[in-house]
Parts: sequence; structure tokens; C-alpha cells
Amino acid sequence: KLPPGPVGLPVVGSLFQVGDMPNESLAKLSKRYGPLMSLRLGLATTVVVSSAEMAEEVLQKHDQDFAGRTTLDALNVCDYPESSIIMNQNCPRWREIRRVCNNELFAPKKLEAMRGLREEKVRVLLKHIHTASVAGRPVNIGQCVFKMALNLMSSTVFSEDVVDLESESTGEFQGVVWGLTEAATKPNVVDYFPILRFVDPQGLRRRVGTLMKQFHAVFDELIEKRSQSHGSEAEGLKKEREDFLDVLLRLVETPNSGFTRQNIKPILA
Repeated sequence: KLPPGPVGLPVVGSLFQVGDMPNESLAKLSKRYGPLMSLRLGLATTVVVSSAEMAEEVLQKHDQDFAGRTTLDALNVCDYPESSIIMNQNCPRWREIRRVCNNELFAPKKLEAMRGLREEKVRVLLKHIHTASVAGRPVNIGQCVFKMALNLMSSTVFSEDVVDLESESTGEFQGVVWGLTEAATKPNVVDYFPILRFVDPQGLRRRVGTLMKQFHAVFDELIEKRSQSHGSEAEGLKKEREDFLDVLLRLVETPNSGFTRQNIKPILA
């Protein structure tokens, strides 16, 4: 049984009621239908939660019932959902990936160990802004923070910076990440009318497929380089310098772990 909500029009449902400002239109609709309401957007039925109390009910008290994820059509490429911690369903595979991430990335001890790295990236950002200020140059704060976040992520995962904060040009890695973010967050008519997935009218799945191939090419190079370096390092030194990519490669080398070179790339992404 679905919660109350607007009836909507035939075929399109409540798409026109949501419009291009969904935050405002959903807030208005919630005042009429309550903090838990249902909307039919095209052929997709959506449940909207719009209060802190109801969010607690859904995300904490009944989290197992609502743990499923809708796979966006644009991201349904390159076997991405099956090995992604973000897009995969609540299944044994997803729980295993989450366990690895919790133990090797988000455990308090790991976060404390990476504190110096986070502080260093912020110092580099502040120095860049200060230098530009002294020189009287304008600074795109959003772009700078985006670059810093990319470098923090890449340094945490595979111990390398991927963009130059001082460069005005967009590097390959930055361009791919930005393109994927843009494509994944753009409203896609196929998500509301799945029958159109064979046509891909907005070309989003093709676009994401091209970007994911570029992304995977970068990771293939990193994985190959790291695998070769593993054979030349002493075990103790290897463990001391271990980053998240090393952890995943160690799992790849572990018999019956379920991790392969191919399916660790969506985790890195």
C-alpha cells in the first residue's frame, strides 16, 4: 500500500507538477500530502520522504526494507552497478565490498592515519588561493575545491595526485570525473519511461559508456604499474606504504575472494 500523493496525469503522472525546481515543488506537495507521499513520475513510482522524523523511520528503523537501489539507466554500463558500493543492491556482494571499505578506508584508525594527508591538501588549497589573491588573480573557488577533493581521493586510493591545482586546463582524469558526474545527475527520460532504453534518446548511456572506458583505461594503467612494483618491493616496506589500491590487489591475489582486476575498478571509481 502506497502513501497518499497526487493522482497525476495519464502516462506522464506528476512529472509536470515536479517541474524543473523539484526541491520547491516537492516541499509544497508535502504540505498537502504529508511527510511521506508517493508520486508517479512517468511509469516509475516514487516515494518521497520530507521530514527528519520520517527520514529516521526510513533510514534507521526500517533501513533493511528500504535498502534497495534503483539503477539509473545511464550508469547501467560496463558492469558498473554489480561491483559498485553506491549502485549495487543490498546483497552478499555489496556487503562484502562495504566491509572492505569500512575496514580499510573508514575505520577510525585509518581516518586518523590519513589526517595529515587531508590537512596537507587543505594547506595546498589555501596557499593557492593566497598566491592568487596577492597577484590579483580571480579564483574559481568551486573549481579549486573540486580539484582538491579529486587529489585527496586519488591520494587516498592510489597515492597520486591526478590534477594540478595551478593549471587552468582540465586534465583527462578531471574531465572524465566531471563528465560522469554531470551525466549521472542529469534527468534522464529513460528512468521514467524504461521502454525508451533501447533508443537512449538523450544519449546519456552512450556518453557514460565512453567515459567509463576512459576511466577504466586510467585504472588499468595504474593497476598494471602497481602490480609490477609489488614484485620488486620487500614485504615489510610494501605493507608500510599500502594504500587502498594495494588492499584491493591483495584481495585479487587471494584465492576465492571474489575480487578480480576487472571488478575492483568500479570500487575505485
